[in-house]
Parts: sequence; structure tokens; C-alpha cells
Amino acid sequence: METGDPGRAGFDAIRLDRLKSWMQRYIDAGKIPFGHVVVCRDGQQVFSHHAGLADIETGRAYGDESLVRLYSMTKPITAVAYMQLEEQGLVHLDDPLEKWLPEFADTPVFDRVAPRINSRRPRKRSIQIHDLLKHTSGLTYGLFAGHPVAGEYLRQKTDFNPQDGPLSEVCARLAGIPLAHDPGEQWTYSVSLDVLGRVIEVVSGQPLDQYFRENILEPLEMHDTFFEVPPEKKDRLTALYMKTDDEKLKLVETGEESLWADPAKPVTCFSGGGGLVGSMADYCKFVEMLRGQGQGANGAQILGARTVQLMASNHLPGDIASMGVESFAEVSFHGVGFGLGMYSILDPAKTGMICTPGEFGWGGLASTVFWVDPVEGVTTVFLTQQIPSSGYPLRRELRALVYGALAQSRS
Repeated sequence: METGDPGRAGFDAIRLDRLKSWMQRYIDAGKIPFGHVVVCRDGQQVFSHHAGLADIETGRAYGDESLVRLYSMTKPITAVAYMQLEEQGLVHLDDPLEKWLPEFADTPVFDRVAPRINSRRPRKRSIQIHDLLKHTSGLTYGLFAGHPVAGEYLRQKTDFNPQDGPLSEVCARLAGIPLAHDPGEQWTYSVSLDVLGRVIEVVSGQPLDQYFRENILEPLEMHDTFFEVPPEKKDRLTALYMKTDDEKLKLVETGEESLWADPAKPVTCFSGGGGLVGSMADYCKFVEMLRGQGQGANGAQILGARTVQLMASNHLPGDIASMGVESFAEVSFHGVGFGLGMYSILDPAKTGMICTPGEFGWGGLASTVFWVDPVEGVTTVFLTQQIPSSGYPLRRELRALVYGALAQSRS
């Protein structure tokens, strides 16, 4: 990526440097193992810095070549893959899901009146493809404990983890579990993009990993992004940590023993909702493609400009808060809408954050995040490996630091 002068790009270089001390404070406090942030404007890199350890136990340093679990930052890539098929006229956003996955033809809805897992009623309408993209399908996540439907996800292994089996088998199991609510009734963060990954397989006739590789990853020269880490790159995978009650880090898995890099337990489930591993350089290429309205920095045309604009637009009747109860998500509910696989900022004042109307992006479970600001031409990517992403206000603070360094605004 081309490096630009922060001042000429409208940034205050001294203020951008605050990002270094901000990351170091979290690292020194033992709250994150490492941090890596890249800020660009108009396709030129104006700031890049990383610090910390890829593996605390061994003392292995984090570097530019390190690989991280992207988790839900996989979702926008899956959304792009689907929209490529939409551009070819092979699918439509209002297609009923059962057109492509017949096993969902009779999936019922959980009956809240008689709250038991076997209490079911017919749904009011079919799940449509756009419901998957904007999380209004009625699907959920097993990690949302306390709901009978979520518990069934855990029992039947339908959270699309790396060794849960082929997408066809996981979706077959999932179709037998009632929906948490009627399609279109509310916004619920879910495995919807995983199901969309299976739709992509059916429509394209290719396994999801092959489709990604041939139509997105190779054209954008993203050579370090995959569902399963190759043996020769295994030593580059970072360790994964979890926040403890006393705000320390607990090791979840090392890179060497990762679910994404164990030859004895190969990856069988290509999770379109959270299965990719990648590098900072690779994900920046994807983000810059979105900022470039479908065209990568290398000239590869991945999507049409109007398609990216449609994805970045709000597809809800209001903000996320207007469509359901507060639950875990990778973004604030107030003043934030949802497009096709990504959030869309509607009202900065309601979000309580420094941001721009029309900004879009998403994050991942291990506290990673990216956003694209089409008005200012700014993109930001942040990587670390600390779960859950709600553990610390990293994203809010990162946003304040980046926009606090923007000296010349275009709005």
C-alpha cells in the first residue's frame, strides 16, 4: 500500500501518534496481548503501528506478518461474495431461503406463549435472502445464553465452529431448530451469514473456500487469508486470549494448538459468519476495495460501485435499537442502521460517538474492527486477539483518536 504524508492527507501527525500510547496503555495493563492499527485516507496509508506480543507465554513478538482470527469480520466478505452472484442475476435479495435451501421450507418459530423448546408455531412468512444479510431472519447464536432456542444451538452444534462439519450438514441441523422470532420482526445478531455461505455454495456449485479464493482473495492478492492456516504459516498465527473478571488475560488457545491450524482436526466448516484467519495487510486490501466502491487498489473490480453503495445503505426501517431488545452485537444500537452485512451510521449524535453519517464497517469477537468513511475517504483497521469484544471500549476510543487527528474535514 502506498504511504502518504499525514499532513498533506489532512491529518495531524502528532495527534495520530496518540494511538501508540493508547495501545501501549492497554498492553501494559495486561488487557490486550497486542494492538495493530492502520489508518488510510484516499488509499494512502497515513499511520501504521503495532506493539505487543503474539504469544505472551512464549514471548513471541507480534509483527506485520502475524495472522489473527477475524471472526465476524468474515461477514462482510461473505456479503460481498453473495452480491457478486446478485450482480450476475443468479439470485435475488427477496428470494425465499427455501428456494436454495429446501430444508428451511417448514422451519417454525419458537412460541413465546408456551416457552419450551418443543413449543412451536408456523412462521408468518419465509426467511428471505435480505433477512440473512441484515440479521432479521429469526436465527440467533448459541452464545446468547438463557433462551431455549440458543441452548438448542449449542446442543446441536449449529454455531458453525471450525470442526462442526460441512455447511450442508450444519444447515440441515439448524433448519430443525425453531426461529427465535418471525422473519423481519426484529434485529437479532446471528448465524445468518453462515447460512448465506451455504447459499453461495449451492448457487455457485463451489465450496465456500474455493469461491472466496477464486473470486475475492486471489483477485485482491489476499494471499494470507484462509479458513484453515497452512502448515507452513502456522508459526505466524497469534494466540487467543479472554478477559477475566479481574481484567487480566486468560489463554484460550495458542497458535500451534488452534482450531484453525490443527492437522489432526482439519477444518470441516467454512463459516461465512466468522471462520477466516488473515493478516493486517490482507484485510486492508479488502477494506480499500470497499472504499474504492468495488475496485481494489490493484485495479481488480470485485463489485460494481452501485452495489457497494447499496450494501452500505441502511436496510432497516430505523436504527437497530428500534427493531428489538438490546443484546450482544459488534456495534452500538442507537443511531446505527444496518446494511447488507455491515452497519451504517445514521445519526452520530444518537450513537454518542465521533463518526460520520454514511460510515460503514464491522468488527469481530476478538475485538478487531474496521470502518470505511466515504465522506472523508478514511479507512481504519484495528487488530488484536482479546475476547469478548465488549470487554473494553476499544472501538469507541479508537474512533475518537482517529477522528481527533483529522484536521481537515470534507463535511
